[in-house]
Amino acid sequence: MDVPNLGQAKNNQDSEDAKIAVLFSGGLDCTLLARLAHDLLPPSQPIDLLNVAFENPRSMVAASGKDPAASAYESCPDRKTGRSSYLELLQICGGRKWRFIAINVPYKESESHHSTIAGLMAPHNTEMDLSIAKALYFAARGQGQIRNPISGQDHPYSTDARVLLSGLGADELFGGYRRHATAYARDGYPGLIEELDLDIQRLGQRNLGRDDRVISHWAKEARYPYLDEDFMKWTLQLPVWEKCGFRPNSAGTVVSKENNHSPPILDPAKQALRLLAWRTGMEQVAREKKRAIQFGARTAKMQIGKGRKRGTDLIDG
Repeated sequence: MDVPNLGQAKNNQDSEDAKIAVLFSGGLDCTLLARLAHDLLPPSQPIDLLNVAFENPRSMVAASGKDPAASAYESCPDRKTGRSSYLELLQICGGRKWRFIAINVPYKESESHHSTIAGLMAPHNTEMDLSIAKALYFAARGQGQIRNPISGQDHPYSTDARVLLSGLGADELFGGYRRHATAYARDGYPGLIEELDLDIQRLGQRNLGRDDRVISHWAKEARYPYLDEDFMKWTLQLPVWEKCGFRPNSAGTVVSKENNHSPPILDPAKQALRLLAWRTGMEQVAREKKRAIQFGARTAKMQIGKGRKRGTDLIDG
């Protein structure tokens, strides 16, 4: 893993300064990157996990009366999976200092940065683009809280890492979107292959420019391991049925149980990555369902009284 020395570290020998952080929802793609980074980086080097959650007025109204003690942030789906996957990393990857940075974004603060984010993501101008860009913007800023494992108290923390690992590309390469399952159900492998090819071709136009501009606003550099040229070349040469487990009349991927460590039926989306996660000890992560960042972090449909908005609707202003 090529990690340049970006900026001036406080002390080159200071093992407390993280050089790498992961944009971390706790899902399959990013947690697998964290797990593999553990194998590649020196054991003394911490890895920061950037987990963002938003105060969403719509979600708060919908949840009112259900659990008054629940935090607007801790109840976010990505916060729940983030903490769960963080605990699994602690169990599997001993000897490594992992820092789970809980980045909580109040509604008023997210709105105050609206024009900045809209300018960074331009020419993209849809509600879905804004929802994704908001999550990346505040995650890349890297300002949040970490929890003292002994006292259980949270205290402010800002990551020193200038290189941020992103799981972008995994869904496009390994069939992780719902539309991939739909394409297979409709037209079999030819339809699935056509849909995957389309996603790969438009990845740069739809995602990379927007994400790079938003992240680099904070003088951070995004790295996309799944989009490494050699890895992509190898992956694109694989038969599609080796990358994802879609089969006729099958809800998942059945792997023969030769011993107690063989995986159960796994979700067919991104089969190869799920098997890799399982075989590297991340059994819980291997079972995680796909969830879009805008719903996991709750950046989508935040405003009350604005009616039903679709992801393809243009943003205001």
